[in-house]
Order: sequence, then structure tokens, then C-alpha cells
Amino acid sequence: MSSKALAVAMLAGSILVSAQTSSGPADAKAQKTYAEAEQALHAHRYFDALDKFKKANKQDKDQCVECLKQVVSLATSMGDFKAADSASRELIAMAKDPQDVKDAHYQRGRLLLQEGVDKKKSDVLAESDTEFKAVLAVDAKDARALFSDGLALARLNQDAAAQADFKQFADIARPGSVDRTRALRFAERPELARERMAPAFALTAEDGRRISMDDLHGKVVLLDFWATWCGPCREALPHMKRIAQKFKGEPLVILSVSLDSDDQKWKNFITQNEMTWAQYRDGNFDGPMAKLFGVRAIPHTFTIDADGVLQDEKIGDASIEGKLKKLIAQAQQLQEARAEQRASAK
Repeated sequence: MSSKALAVAMLAGSILVSAQTSSGPADAKAQKTYAEAEQALHAHRYFDALDKFKKANKQDKDQCVECLKQVVSLATSMGDFKAADSASRELIAMAKDPQDVKDAHYQRGRLLLQEGVDKKKSDVLAESDTEFKAVLAVDAKDARALFSDGLALARLNQDAAAQADFKQFADIARPGSVDRTRALRFAERPELARERMAPAFALTAEDGRRISMDDLHGKVVLLDFWATWCGPCREALPHMKRIAQKFKGEPLVILSVSLDSDDQKWKNFITQNEMTWAQYRDGNFDGPMAKLFGVRAIPHTFTIDADGVLQDEKIGDASIEGKLKKLIAQAQQLQEARAEQRASAK
């Protein structure tokens, strides 16, 4: 998946997706093939899984809703938009219940949004807007459709309409949720919805600090995925400590996300190695933060600017100090400009 397509998945991925009424295959052969597809999916053999989900649906006389849902999800993530669109159209044709109708149109809207961004096709983006509006025609307060339609409209440079969607989403979203905070930022600055934004998240660091991506706007964020059992990560530690010391007092937040499963071993390690910046334990590659950022190898760092835009991504201990210095200077200029605006408003 391209970085832009990944960004769309990140932006919209945190919005809850209601599943279409689950209907696995009825045919015995299809059930066996479906089970094999699930095993392949669990083993990260995605192409094999996709083929088997397609086969299971054929064996079930093209009536397996769950098979088609899996095809849409897998094919979209793999960039096979033709296969995803074919399956999504079948789901729309099969949908009877209003909830199923909403879910089917939403799934097609999401894949079209991703394709439109990835391939820079305004006609595909416009079609995704049509799908989201089909959802909203059934339920005007469908949060998923409001947020995703806002993204599509922003990409189409229809900022006023995008802002209206984001504001409506914020009105019905849970107060204090990361999705609501992100929507309010997009409502204020719809141009950000056209950027490769870091996914919205909120967590409590090891020292008790609550860290939220959108609450950090105005500061540069260095996100570092690592583990005590990772040799290259331990080798990169002195470099990370130099960065923490060099930029101390600057508008920079360093957050190290550990994939350690052993809590005490992790705590002992960060204490013994004087890792004084923010620390969070995600547990493994299936942890919420690792999955949100698509991390499959470590050390893996993300550099995020003062607006929350992903500026750099590196696997391994590549030098990032030059990039940080530039982004911190931009953050300082942004802070000064905001201070001047507040002063002039008084």
C-alpha cells in the first residue's frame, strides 16, 4: 500500500465500522476453504487468503457475505481495487436490511476513497462521496460516513462541505475522544485532511502522563517503536538518548513504544538505561499502536511535524537529527506566530 493510501486507512480506520450481518458459507466445501483462508490470514499469507476467500464464495454459489467482506478488506489493503470493488458491488446487491445497506455502501465508499487518494483520481473521489451520501440518506447521523465523507470532500477541495461534515461528526462524537478532537481540527483547517496525517491516538505513558496526538499540535513528535529483545534497538539507544539531550527544552516530544511482553523486564530496562522521555508498552506487533501505524519491523521511527503531518518514516537507526532540527525550527516559528496573534487579539 502506498503512503498516501496508508494515510487514508489511518485517518478513517479509528472510526468504528459496523459489520454487515455476518453470514458465513453454508456449503460444506466452502466452509473448509473459508477455514483455510482464515488460517492463511492469521499467518499473514495475504494473497493466499484472498484467493481462498474468493474461492469459498464461489463454492457457496456467490452468497457468502462474510467471504465478500473479507475480500473487500484484504483486496483494499493490498491495493487490488478492482477485486475489492467487484466484491463490494455484490455486497450492495445482496443487502436487504437498512444496516446492511449502510455498511455495504460505506465499505465501497472507503475503498473508493483510498483508491482516489492513491491514484489521484478526482472522479473516483467523487464516487466515494456518492457512496457516503448513500449511507447518510439512510442515517444522517452515521458517524463513519460523516467523517469519511469529510475526507473525500476535502480531497475534492470542497472545503465548506467538508467542514460541515466534520462539525456534524464532532457534534455526535463522544466528548474527549481522539476522533472528535481530530474532526474539530479538520473543521478548523480542512487543508490538513489532504495531508498524510499521523493517526489519532491517546495513551497513558509509563510515568502517568496522558499523551494525545492532537493535543500535541504545535510540537514535533518523534515516535520510536522498539523492544528490549531487539539487538538493533539496543544499538540505537545511545543515539536516541543523544537526541533527547540535544533537543531538551525544545518543542519536541519523544515517545518510545515498546513491543515487549514482559512488563517488569521493560520497566527495569528503561530505569537502568535512564530513558527519561515518555515510554509506553504496546506488548507486541499486534498491539494497538503497532497496528495503528502498521509497524512490522523494529526499530521503526516516525517523525511528525507541528501540524501532526507525518514527515518521515525510517526502519533502522538512520540519522534523523537533521530532519528534527528543521521541523523544530518550524514549530518555533509557528509558536511565535500564534503568540503574536493572541497578543494582537487582546
